[in-house]
Amino acid sequence: MNTTIYKIVPVLLWQEARRVGQFAGAPVDLADGFIHFSTRDQVMETAARHFEGQTDLLIVAVNAAALGEKLVYEPSRGGALFPHLYAPLPLDAVLWEKPLPVGADGLHVFPELAP
Repeated sequence: MNTTIYKIVPVLLWQEARRVGQFAGAPVDLADGFIHFSTRDQVMETAARHFEGQTDLLIVAVNAAALGEKLVYEPSRGGALFPHLYAPLPLDAVLWEKPLPVGADGLHVFPELAP
């Protein structure tokens, strides 16, 4: 599967994760019982569907291989396989975090993403 997966997260929530040393998930993750991630091919649609117009977001790149068997690819939107983590995200699996600003067209402006 994909070697890098992505999480869109509000800045304040990520700052709290940094403070405590792991990311337990956003409210939707906690309600669903797993942390939602996207692949490179999915993350822009995820942003458009679930974060439209939201500012103060980060995109976090994660080394999928570092997550072990707790990372499961499961069918979701249209049958596509989405990465779901059934554990808190250890911060040592994070490759980088970058701002995810909204452009003049109202869409998020993504940095270059690895496959």
